[in-house]
Amino acid sequence: MTNPQWTAVDTYFAETIAPADEALTAALADSRAAGLPEIAVAPNQGKLLHLLAQVQGARNILEIGTLGGYSTIWLARALPADGRLITLEYEPAHADVARANIARAGLDKLVEVRTGAALDTLPQLETEGAGPFDLVFIDADKVNNPRYVEWALKLSRPGTVIVVDNVVRNGRVATPHPDDEAITGTREMFDLVAAEPRLDATAIQTVGTKGYDGLLLARVTG
Repeated sequence: MTNPQWTAVDTYFAETIAPADEALTAALADSRAAGLPEIAVAPNQGKLLHLLAQVQGARNILEIGTLGGYSTIWLARALPADGRLITLEYEPAHADVARANIARAGLDKLVEVRTGAALDTLPQLETEGAGPFDLVFIDADKVNNPRYVEWALKLSRPGTVIVVDNVVRNGRVATPHPDDEAITGTREMFDLVAAEPRLDATAIQTVGTKGYDGLLLARVTG
């Protein structure tokens, strides 16, 4: 579901308060040229992630779902010079595009792209003692969202912020759809968050260039 007015407003917001620069524009262009799906966050959403990381004072960020590295660039730009961002990407070809985009943005010393199924690489992070992370951004396959949130909790500290993208699914999340694994996984994730005493959360609906969707915001309380 898209709407020309939503796109026009997003474009206005991007041009006025979240303008693109060479690295961001090239990241999208190279991702498109490489045949990656055009599902990166919108510019104003990227700026939101950037501001959340800044407000959080994040020094250690985890991203689950890299794609071409567009959201990674927004997040990494909020880090201090000695900060770190680890981003997990299932598709090796996507990871290669992301690494090139991140390097062109001058962020390769802050960002590590790890390839493989996140449910395989997340236990490795725990073993390595890579956490706790100050902010976790989840934007990967929706069927595994409950498991990703569980891992975000394991790798967090009190005060960690967890952001989950694409949780509205064109409004279909409001009712069960047993034939749609993405909606089933998203609803299971909401049930998990609602029942988890260590999480204080909300969700908001969004409209724009990416259509009708939304995100979940949660803070680890203990």
